[in-house]
Amino acid sequence: MNNLAFGPNQWVVDEQHERYAEDPNSVDAAWRNLFSSELGISETTRDGATTTSNDAEQAAVKAVRVAALIHAYRVRGHLMADTDPLSAGQRATPPELDITAFRLGAEDLPRTFVVDDFAGRATMTLDEVLRALSEAYCGTIGVQYMHIQNSDERCWVQERMEGPIPRTDRAEQLQILYRLGAAEAFERFLHTKYVGQKRYSLEGGESAIVLLDVLLHRCIRQGMREAVIGMAHRGRLNVLANIVGKSYAEIFHEFEDMADVESVQGSGDVKYHLGAEGTYRALNGSTITVSVVANPSHLEVVGPVAQGVVRAKQDVLADGDGTSAVLPVLVHGDAALAGQGVVGETLNMSLLPGYHTGGTVHIVINNQLGFTTTPTHGRSSVYATDVARSIEAPVFHVNGDDPEAVVRAARLAFDYRHTFHRDVVIDLVCYRRHGHSEVDDPSITQPAMYDRIDVRPPVRAQYADTLLQRGDVSARQVEGALQDFRERLDRAFAETHNPPDPTAVQAAGRTDEAGAFEVTTTIPEATARRVMASQTELPPGFTVHPRVLPQLTGRAAALDSGSMDWAAAETLAFGSLLLDGVPVRLTGQDSRRGAFGQRHAVLTDRHTGIEYAPLNSLGTQAHFTPYDSSLSELAALGFEYGYSLARPDALVLWEAQFGDFADEAQTVIDEYIASSEQKWGQRCGVTLLLPHGLEGQGPDHSSARIERFLQLCAQGNMSVAMPSTPANYFHLLRQQALGARESRRPLVVFTPKSMLRLKVATSTAADVTAQGFRAVLPQETADAGRIRRVLVCSGKIFYDLDAYRRAQEATGTAIIRVERLYPFPERDLGKELARFPADAEVRWVQEEAENQGPWLFVAPYLQRLAGRPVASVSRPAASAPAVGSAHRHAEEQRGLVAAAFR
Repeated sequence: MNNLAFGPNQWVVDEQHERYAEDPNSVDAAWRNLFSSELGISETTRDGATTTSNDAEQAAVKAVRVAALIHAYRVRGHLMADTDPLSAGQRATPPELDITAFRLGAEDLPRTFVVDDFAGRATMTLDEVLRALSEAYCGTIGVQYMHIQNSDERCWVQERMEGPIPRTDRAEQLQILYRLGAAEAFERFLHTKYVGQKRYSLEGGESAIVLLDVLLHRCIRQGMREAVIGMAHRGRLNVLANIVGKSYAEIFHEFEDMADVESVQGSGDVKYHLGAEGTYRALNGSTITVSVVANPSHLEVVGPVAQGVVRAKQDVLADGDGTSAVLPVLVHGDAALAGQGVVGETLNMSLLPGYHTGGTVHIVINNQLGFTTTPTHGRSSVYATDVARSIEAPVFHVNGDDPEAVVRAARLAFDYRHTFHRDVVIDLVCYRRHGHSEVDDPSITQPAMYDRIDVRPPVRAQYADTLLQRGDVSARQVEGALQDFRERLDRAFAETHNPPDPTAVQAAGRTDEAGAFEVTTTIPEATARRVMASQTELPPGFTVHPRVLPQLTGRAAALDSGSMDWAAAETLAFGSLLLDGVPVRLTGQDSRRGAFGQRHAVLTDRHTGIEYAPLNSLGTQAHFTPYDSSLSELAALGFEYGYSLARPDALVLWEAQFGDFADEAQTVIDEYIASSEQKWGQRCGVTLLLPHGLEGQGPDHSSARIERFLQLCAQGNMSVAMPSTPANYFHLLRQQALGARESRRPLVVFTPKSMLRLKVATSTAADVTAQGFRAVLPQETADAGRIRRVLVCSGKIFYDLDAYRRAQEATGTAIIRVERLYPFPERDLGKELARFPADAEVRWVQEEAENQGPWLFVAPYLQRLAGRPVASVSRPAASAPAVGSAHRHAEEQRGLVAAAFR
């Protein structure tokens, strides 16, 4: 359209014109009038040229400019908002929000304009417009919402920001004051009683307790059952004490180093990483369950874990409305939110079918500082919260020293989530009164900032003064609540000198080989046939892709053909568990089809695109939920770990597209899967499926890094297996799902690639109906006394060795397969080795490099069991998992196999 001389704000006109072109009703009346008539009015231009217009046209242009001004404030008014408690309200007006940028001046201030129901008015003077804009968008709440594409959501926020600001009543004021006093007194108590101890205090951000209090009140009003909080360590102890209800005495015991290692919070971690579950009680006596998820120092990685916990709880309530029953709350630090990629991964999953939790309330405790790093060194964006705009989440920036504004922001955020079931962000702009961990001096790196902080009264004192000056409360009410809280803390502190009986303490962790393995995993033949029949019993008119149909047909016939491949065995495991009442959740990149085109858990009609999951049509059964994940490993695996925590009744599996890709999720593996029971007394049964095998596909599509997982194994913390038969894989999965919950542990399975379709790597019906899992598969030989060489291996390499042995008629060599690497099957392997002569040579054979794979882990076991030196046959030690040339790989593999027999 023609130029209306908007100068630097032409973007406003262009943006509104684009929206008008898509939907005329998405813009205000002034814009509709303008665009429908396509006025082409120009005035004095920058080069001095002029045109004339009549008064009506001039008035129309002025009205459009006022509309543009209102729109600009909606988009950028947050830049003028008084959200920083350390800035003393001194925010300069951005040039693009000055009225002169819209060719408006002082002479226009008393003029009346049509404003199309802005602030609930039909017409306003420009002066009234500016005051209303300042109140709506430039107070102690600044909001970013105009990036939201959905007009209903955008208008929802707009109406509430531009409407009257709700008045805080007396009861609410006293509740705010009480919560601020509780938060402050708790921190000050710790600061004086435990000098020099790290606690990552909330001082400077005490309004976070008020914020959480409001959210939970809102949850109770809406009839929600539970709230799950994921947060890092800043303010964690305060939240545990004042929101979750963890007793002060428990926390003080932890400061006194008297923690009970058998407590539900665990024993092997510092106090500000521990989780807890409790009951939050509202003023009217109503309650709601609230929990904080245990979290390591890897800050934002708790986000997907908490989301997984929430989704699991919601799925249990799926017959009702799970998303309306459990609220996820993630509390972030500003530096971590902007700096850690797992945040973006988790946000991206928020609306995906397998990961949606009905919207998360994100709270940023914005200290404006990351340890000693300022925002100019810590992020490239204006706000730490800008990453959330990627999913069009509204962001409420609020001054942490205005608790009534914090209350309003919390209500807006909860109501938005409840209405639209989408994520929303509250950026609580505050500060950190002490150093990062109370033991460092922040004035060394931020002297000017801490000069301002040192003279700033706590938010409770500021708010109390405000209430006193307004006459809303009495001085006795202000001090009474605070004194009562201090007395309760003193009583709790006295209790810490009555520690628990140390003789009751036992070390955490397990070392047993049994437990979860003592379970029957075979199934009746009738069950097997029912599951397999489902693969070809499809809905009428459903057209299977011609390349998939033969696989389904072969799978259905596998019981009779005696040639059950890996996909068939997995289908049988899943289906039989579903009939046993065990839900099965499978996620991963392309996991529904299978990365290697082998699974086809969900079929797509060749003509209509309609999807169908055969395993959900077995009859009376649990639910099968296979999902393709986003292109994420870290957040995706964190989510499944969290899900498995809250659903011990389900088989929860995460599959890496290639086992190597699990490298991206190493933080979850190290901090949660391998160590959570030892650190937090937290058991889970998540299963990792990691395709592994050196097959000439290069360094990044070969190795699932077996050595890393085995290095993490201790105290019976997880199971690690590399099965070589479909039947053993079948039994592993059923064993994992049916084992006793109290002894369940994570399971890591190194699954095959080329073996998926290897003719000799198949099983029979009897292998699943009459025989269970075997941790060691022996060499079948008629005369064990003639064996001179024993090769011990695991996984795919067996088939290469066995083919060579047969071809060379090497009858003096036996091959033993170790199917479970941890807990190492010492008893079974010892029995098998004892069958052969004591002077027979024992070798470990692996296709991985000598410094990789199982060798370094299994060597001590083998030496002890064999009672003699054990050599290894492998590729030479290397820094990369495999070579890049398929030809070179094949040569290496032939040489390695031959060397095993020399």
